[in-house]
Order: sequence, then structure tokens, then C-alpha cells
Amino acid sequence: MRELNAKIPAGPLEQKWDQHRFSMKLVNPANKRKHHVIVVGAGLAGASAAATMAELGYQVSCFVFHDSPRRAHSIAAQGGINAAKNYQNDGDSVRRLFYDTIKGGDFRAREANVYRLAQVSVNIIDQCVAQGVPFAREYGGLLANRSFGGAQVSRTFYARGQTGQQLLLGAYQALERQVALGRVRMHTFEEMLELVVVDGHARGIVTRNLLSGAVASHAADAVVLATGGYGNVFYLSTNAKYSNVTASWRAHKRGAMFANPCYTQIHPTCIPVSGEHQSKLTLMSESLRNDGRVWVPKRAGDTRAPGDIPEAERDYFLERKYPSFGNLAPRDIASRAAKEACDDGRGVGPGGLGVYLDFADSIRRLGRQVVAERYGNLFDMYQRITDENPYQVPMRIYPAVHYTMGGLWVDYNLMSTIPGLHVIGEANFSDHGANRLGASALMQGLADGYFVLPYTIGDYLAGTKLGKVDPSHAEFRGAEEAVRTRQQRFLSIRGRRTVDSFHKALGKLMWDHCGMARDRDGLTHAIGAIGALREEFWADVNVPGSGESLNQALEKAGRVADFLELGELMCRDALQREESCGGHFRTEYQEEGEAKRNDEAFAYVSAWEHAGEGKAPILNKEPLVYENVHLSTRSYK
Repeated sequence: MRELNAKIPAGPLEQKWDQHRFSMKLVNPANKRKHHVIVVGAGLAGASAAATMAELGYQVSCFVFHDSPRRAHSIAAQGGINAAKNYQNDGDSVRRLFYDTIKGGDFRAREANVYRLAQVSVNIIDQCVAQGVPFAREYGGLLANRSFGGAQVSRTFYARGQTGQQLLLGAYQALERQVALGRVRMHTFEEMLELVVVDGHARGIVTRNLLSGAVASHAADAVVLATGGYGNVFYLSTNAKYSNVTASWRAHKRGAMFANPCYTQIHPTCIPVSGEHQSKLTLMSESLRNDGRVWVPKRAGDTRAPGDIPEAERDYFLERKYPSFGNLAPRDIASRAAKEACDDGRGVGPGGLGVYLDFADSIRRLGRQVVAERYGNLFDMYQRITDENPYQVPMRIYPAVHYTMGGLWVDYNLMSTIPGLHVIGEANFSDHGANRLGASALMQGLADGYFVLPYTIGDYLAGTKLGKVDPSHAEFRGAEEAVRTRQQRFLSIRGRRTVDSFHKALGKLMWDHCGMARDRDGLTHAIGAIGALREEFWADVNVPGSGESLNQALEKAGRVADFLELGELMCRDALQREESCGGHFRTEYQEEGEAKRNDEAFAYVSAWEHAGEGKAPILNKEPLVYENVHLSTRSYK
């Protein structure tokens, strides 16, 4: 077991980040121009990081497998972004945002990282307003706020139901400005397939052009991964279909530890599955729970239309079980409550896998126009997908995989266990613990990109002596050969099953045994079943075509191969964590239906080390020390 040094600064919690910024080494402007940084991904985290580092003077190369950064999955975020501005004068503060986030994560996140996130949140809003992001405003001109799950204050800034899109356009404009100035070189349609490590330091990547099939090497002084989460390991999720784990997994197999892989967020507000034909799921923003009431019939098997069920025969179960927070209970708790209602036979819609999200009371109280102003595009989207008018009948929702709190392990400086490899946004594990509060993903991505990484990467470059490296180096040639060999292996199998059929089979195993609820027997079964599925994949997958041109089956094959390995690691991580916390709910460890933590044995970050092909991964532990919050049973009642 290796000792993990999180490099958390000394001193009072409130002063750690300011003192750390002062103590870090700086790169003078003339020397910044000599340093080259690779950023993989151009969503909120990647675009903001690339733009900010280029503005500081670094040479930046930014890689995306889309035609434009505007395709990044960040654009799908709907509800808002948290910040401790306290515009509502309702008692918010940096300290309260810090505590809500730690508590929401079920006390499984680092204090120092979360406090820094809360501090930086106030700067993010100013930055985005200056970029022209059209946040909603109150009559007097101040930015508007709404409530989100897990908080009793209104701190979520929003642009109707398009917050992610508007924030991404702001970051994209900043990035394009640097592209026009020649400080950022964009590489579109390029997928990272290997990390190159030279003398123990990350020095570049190997990519495949998705249009031409060309494999190429790219060298730099540091590499930044901003490639998002791995929710598509479940096949059905709210993630974009292109979202995958390959960049992170390639880095993991080169020495970057993977932390807390079993921490998956299940979002309670998703349009239910409609059939076997579906390839992804659609999210309805958590912001809808501000004005929508969640309920099911009190009687099992009640198939009447919702309008025919009188108030006395409805169970507003979140309001009943969690009166202090009601419909704004945190995502993990609200999801499990919905599953429990459906398991009791009180679910609604086809198959009974749904609960109602009802806006009738809000429409009567506020008027249809006000509700439309707040959520109109979300209502329109729901109607197009379901052919049901949510102004007239309640929405039907059910929990679905949405976000992954696990990711590559990073220290306080956002650097992985490979020196020079920094990981930001959802691709790292650092800020959300075992459950992410709503509206905190956008906050973390922009905090990392705009305000944290530009300081910490400078400290690394100023304090590290790096030799000259270019793509002719033997490590680059070896990495390129590994990419081509793997690619050829996929193409040579010529089996009978499609890549998607394996992905669906993996997704079902993951959802059934490592989804909303897990237990020892199910996880043990899943580990064996995934291993067998992986063997079958390498023996019977069919990847038609060649590697010399556009070949989406080849792209998918690489991603699913990595998902098959990741899925097993997720189950191993869930199996060894014999407690329930946040999104990790082991049915053996509960108390009155709520998660039962074991702080004495499991108050740590699980960081898994790749031990080599065919060998069991090695578990390393970073103890979590709480000096500023009291570890308590999380209650929203």
C-alpha cells in the first residue's frame, strides 16, 4: 500500500487556499511562453482551463473528439450553478455552502478542497457575468437565485433551464478568443488513446483522428485531463452517448490511481425508460422540484389517471418522510425514496417504474405564465419526448444514473499520482464525496478551470526540471505502437456480437448489482459475470471496417473494452466498502431505511492502483480527517 500525500496546506481552514497561493512558486511571464500544456476535453472544465492558461501566456493545445467544444456534455446541465453570494439575504455564506456540500456528500470528501470550492464560487459568478452569461435577474436587477436539493437557502444561479449551455458558451468564447490570438491550438475530432509518461512525468498523449484514422503523438510539459465522468458504464444514463472513461482509464493503467469508483449519483428526476430500444435517458432538471410536488397513489396497484386520484389518496412521500426539506431532499435520498415507492407496487406509468412530479399547485398559485418563464424549455422538451403536456398532467419521473463522484485521484493541487498529469472537473474525485449536491458540478468544473489549476500548474512547472521531449522519443513510439496493436486486435476478432450488445449486457449487470442498491452477493456475482463477459467480448465481438478511416464501431469497441474493466473495479470498490454512504447504498447497512455509515472503518478515500494485466488491483487509502465539521448521521427530516 502506498502513502497518499494530499498536500493539504497547514493553517486554519479559512486561510489554507490564500496561504497556499502565496507560498506556491510562480512562472514569470517570459517563461510562461516557453511552456506547453495539453488540455484534453473542452467542456466547462477544459475550456475554462485552456482559456485561462493561454491568457496567462502558456502555449496550450486543446483536444476534443467533437467538431466543436460546443458539443461537450456540459451543455446538457439545466438547473443552475451554486455560489455563496447570499443575494437573497436568507442566511447563506461560504461556511454554509461548505457545510452543505460536506454533509450532502455524507462526510466522504476532503474538508480543504470543499472549503476552497465554496470560497471560489463567488468569483465564478462575477467571471461569468463579465463574459455575458445571461443569468436570470430579479426585478431590481440583482441576479436571481432558486433552491436546489440538500440546502435550505437559495443559492443556485440559473439561466432558465439552459444554465450549462450558457456557461459553456461563455467559456467557449473565452477559449475562441485565445485560439484567434494563436495561444491555443484546437485539435478537433481527436480522441486520446494513450498517456505518455517519460521519466515518471506525464509528457504527452497519443490520439487517433476519428475522421482519417491517423494515429499521432503530441508532446508537452504537462497534461490536463478534463474528460468528464464514466456514467455510461451503465449503458443507460443521462450522459451524452460519446461520454466515456477511456482517457482516464488509459492514464490509470499508466499509474494514475482511480479513487472511489463505486460512488455513482442516481438522479431522481429522469424521464422513465420506455423500452429496450433506448440508447440513453433524458434528465429533467432538479430545479423542477422547487415548484413540482412528488407523489404516488397511497394504494398499491392504483392505475387511475392522476386527475382521478383525490388528495386524500395521494402520498407526497418526500414531504412526509423529510418535512424539513420536502421535495428538495438530496438526490440520493430522493432517488431511494422513489425506488421504495415503486418497489411497494405504487409506481405509475408503464411497468410501474415512475412517480409523479406535479405542478398543479404551483400553476394555481403562481399562474401558468410564471411557471413557463421558469421552466418553459424543460416542459417543452418533456412534451416532445412523451407526448404529454406537463401543464395539464403531472410529469412522470424515475431515478437514473447521472454523475460519477469517483474519478482519478488528485491532491490539493489537482495533480494525480503521475507528476505532471492534472485532472479537473468530473474526471477527478475530489469535491463531492459520496453524493453530489445539485448545481455543484458546474461550480466545480469552473472553479478548477478558472481559479485553481492556473495557480497549481504554474507551481508544478516552476518547481520541476523537465528535459526536452518530442514525439520521436521512444516512449511516444511505444505508446503509438500500443494504440495500433490494440486497434488491430479489435479488427481481427471478427466475432458474431456487436459492441452495443456487450455494452447493454454490462449496463444491466451494473444497474442490477451496483446501481441504486448493492449487496455482497450481488456484487460478488457481478465481478465474476463481468469477467466472463469481458472474455467473451475479446473472443466474439464484431468490429467491421478498418482503422484507416471513420469507423464508429472501432471507437465504441475501445470505449466498451475500458468500461468492462472499469465496471469490475467499481464492483470491487463497492464490495470492500461495508457501509452505506450517499450514493453507495449497501442494503446490509441501513437504519430505518436510511444509509448507515461506518466512520471508524471507512472514513477514507479508496484509491485503486493498477497492478498489471491479469492482476488484482491494489487498494490504497487516504484517511479523511474532519477538524471543522462534526461527523453526524445525515438527516433531512
